[in-house]
Amino acid sequence: MSKNGHSSEPKEGRPRKRGMARLWELAMTERAPVIASCVLSVLSVIVSFTPFIAIYGIIRELVFHFADLSTLDYAHVTRLGWLACGGAVAAILLNFVALMCSHVAAFTTLYRLKLDFTRHIASLPLGFHSKNATGKLRKIVDENIEKLEQFIAHQLPDLAGSFAMPAVTLAILFWFDWRMGLASFVPIIISYLIQVAGFGSHMAQRFIKKYQDSLEEMNSAAVEYVRGISVLKAFNQTIFSFRKFHEIIRNYGKYVFDYTMAFRTHMTLFLLIINHVYLFLLPVIILLSGSVTDYPAFAMAAVFYLVFSVSLSTPFTKLVYVSQTGMQVADGIERMDRVLDTPPLAEAARPRTTGEYSVSFENVTFTYNGEGEAVAVSDVTFTAKQGEFTALVGPSGSGKSTLAHLIPRFYDVTGGAVKIGGVDIREMSSDYLMSIVGFVFQEVFLFRQSIVDNILVGNRNASREEAIAAAKAAQCHDFVLQLPDGYDTVVGTKNIHLSGGERQRIVIARAMLKNAPVLVLDEATAFADPENEQKIQQACEELMKNKTVIIIAHRLSTVRAADKIAVIDRGRLSEEGRHDDLIHAGGRYSRLWQQYTGAMDWTLARKGGCRS
Repeated sequence: MSKNGHSSEPKEGRPRKRGMARLWELAMTERAPVIASCVLSVLSVIVSFTPFIAIYGIIRELVFHFADLSTLDYAHVTRLGWLACGGAVAAILLNFVALMCSHVAAFTTLYRLKLDFTRHIASLPLGFHSKNATGKLRKIVDENIEKLEQFIAHQLPDLAGSFAMPAVTLAILFWFDWRMGLASFVPIIISYLIQVAGFGSHMAQRFIKKYQDSLEEMNSAAVEYVRGISVLKAFNQTIFSFRKFHEIIRNYGKYVFDYTMAFRTHMTLFLLIINHVYLFLLPVIILLSGSVTDYPAFAMAAVFYLVFSVSLSTPFTKLVYVSQTGMQVADGIERMDRVLDTPPLAEAARPRTTGEYSVSFENVTFTYNGEGEAVAVSDVTFTAKQGEFTALVGPSGSGKSTLAHLIPRFYDVTGGAVKIGGVDIREMSSDYLMSIVGFVFQEVFLFRQSIVDNILVGNRNASREEAIAAAKAAQCHDFVLQLPDGYDTVVGTKNIHLSGGERQRIVIARAMLKNAPVLVLDEATAFADPENEQKIQQACEELMKNKTVIIIAHRLSTVRAADKIAVIDRGRLSEEGRHDDLIHAGGRYSRLWQQYTGAMDWTLARKGGCRS
């Protein structure tokens, strides 16, 4: 929310504006400096005509007194000269102050808008981010919102000036001689109508939307390509082998070419007419010359109009450019609004807390894309008791990770309820829920910050000493001390490379520092080497003390000691119990265990082929 009471959110009960109306609404967020900028820009344009008029007056005086310069009023000519210089300086200063005001408004609006947008996407469920490519969101933040800053800072003052300049120009044209002024005005009207027919049409707006779509698609493909570059190199591929990216670039190039060619006629006619206004003036001058009584005055006026007509193209071309850019910015803002209109997870009107931390799934059903889609989890009921270690096992795609993601409300259940301590998590505030649930992902992400700052992500209120203590408990201390700057070493900087196991232990230290009573682990040792696996398991044992622990198990050997094993098969709870009991039952878990132990005995034959 800005100081003036504006924000990126629509007022309650009032639909959000669209198109150019929405662009103007955002542009006027900082109303005072924007209005000041526009007024100063208009004054700058008006004052900028002073040198032309003053110089015209000087030339007129010299022409009329050329035969006898002794009759020339030198004082008057000197005043006109100073007026020309003063007008030029004043126009520059007014334009400078106008741009200062517009930049203050632009950067303030940009700051608030980016803050609102990033805060909003942070509040959206994980499902939104899984369905929306990173490149698309990056383009909105880095390009669409940035273009609004350029529009407010530069194009809005230009727009005010561009509207003022034609008005002042036409006033001057009609003031000197209305007949020649009218002759200059006709080609301007024709040019304007040509532009409206071309760039103001529905076809042009569709082109702009397609242009933005193609940019978003190319951004997403570029991000995907960069992330997958190691795979491409490993398989000796080139950019041309990455078909999706290559085809998107080609399609974008073809679209831009088609877009340019579609408006070639309108743009060519516009430039031809607006740059050759004198062709409309000359016939009028010739017709009027036959009935002129004061020929020197008429000649001066004709010269003035012919010279002045050459400068008419600049304001009108700028006006067209600013209007066209405004349409592109408006479309970009509309894309931003679509994200802002995506509702975050609903917050409870009266949030509840709990003093007990058992996690219960009660008839939980969930689909990723709503009704009509395949059910990911169906009617699952079980409880992970406080202080116990509960494992979720099952084949790939069975729904284990989905169930785990429902606990911190990365998604909301479609049916049933997830409860902590008997309280439905939907009745808890998001901040409170995230404070009592810790989550260690299998895919490790470290920020480009120091080691200690990465650990402090778990608890920003913790001290450096507490972060180091968590690192020691997570088996990180020894390898961190070997880094160039110890705990102040910045991850991702030159020559700083951490192994997968080392990165995983830093993430575990982060979870230890958070010290949440409910802990969800997407098995941390899945891709670790034997040495790192042992250290990670030691770190996890420390992390799991006195907590409600739910582990997504990929290696069944790590869950033999679990207090409860919940077997998930095709989105349903197949069976639950301890390891020995499930083995003796001879059900789904027993078959999974046989497959797992069989795979452990599998070896590669010396001369090719496999054997066990």
